[in-house]
Amino acid sequence: MLSFKPRQVNKSLLLVLSERNRDIVMGRFGLGDDAQKKTLESIGGRYGITRERVRQIENFSLASICKSSVYEKNKNAFLELKDLLLSLGALVSEEHFLNYISKDEAIQNHVQFLLIIGDQFNKRKEDDCFRHRWVVDEELSDKVHKALLGLHGKLSHNDLVAQSEIFSLFSRELVGVPDSYKKEEILEQWLNLSKVVGKNMLGEWGLASSPNVKARGVRDYAYLVIRKHGSPLHFTEIAKLITKLFERQAHVATCHNELIKDKDRFVLVGRGLYGLKEWGYSDGIVRDVIMSILKSEGPLTRDELVEKVLRERHVKENTVIVNLRSDKHFKRDENGRYNLA
Repeated sequence: MLSFKPRQVNKSLLLVLSERNRDIVMGRFGLGDDAQKKTLESIGGRYGITRERVRQIENFSLASICKSSVYEKNKNAFLELKDLLLSLGALVSEEHFLNYISKDEAIQNHVQFLLIIGDQFNKRKEDDCFRHRWVVDEELSDKVHKALLGLHGKLSHNDLVAQSEIFSLFSRELVGVPDSYKKEEILEQWLNLSKVVGKNMLGEWGLASSPNVKARGVRDYAYLVIRKHGSPLHFTEIAKLITKLFERQAHVATCHNELIKDKDRFVLVGRGLYGLKEWGYSDGIVRDVIMSILKSEGPLTRDELVEKVLRERHVKENTVIVNLRSDKHFKRDENGRYNLA
């Protein structure tokens, strides 16, 4: 990934420091063999000095490195890191960038140290909306941040969109950003900067706080399974698919009980078959469905009622016809059309 070895570059840079200062910097940034970052307290306890004194030594040491001739000699390493950041979008989450270079924690610590002392790089710390990120183009960065905030405002709590659609929505928000940056890999990397927008395990995007993205239980997983399937499913199949798609053990009985309880999202449309309420299914038994249809549409023939009921319930035609025989609930006029009694 890099033409230079970060560990060797840092080794030469640290040689400009005294032995104690070098040891403190290596401990603070995890540049030793154990790759463990030490706290101010632990380093202070080792040398018998205060936390504030450790911080002063750290700051003085970093300034000394940046002013040294060795720092100038290694400028190409910093330029290469900058070019890599630019190729990834000029605004990159710290976690993504370090993992992109190496999965080795020790190497990641050495790269992070170079980013910290490099004058080309600006770190923006994590906040309520965004993760830790590194910037090499401030103007572009501001436009991306603005676009992400704009995207947040266009998604409702229950929205769930495909990746192609989220890319399209996001691209429209990126006003003034060159098209050369609007590649899918860069768009996804920028989207992952957000703590407000997120992607679920099925690759669909929405608000990170939504149960559609951050599923918390069987009901949430069941909703995603049925939605992905696109039509009603039996609760035994739902349990199997939860286990398969999300690698979570879902017991059939538990799944059935949770589906029954969540009347806001699920509707029993047949024997053990559940559909989503957002698809237009309504609660109640077949008779209730017939009554609801007649109330909203007025008198209908038997065939018209059968057709409409079967859109909402997975039952036999005869079940609908039997329910229509209830004189207490339905009456038939001289034209053979049914209405509410």
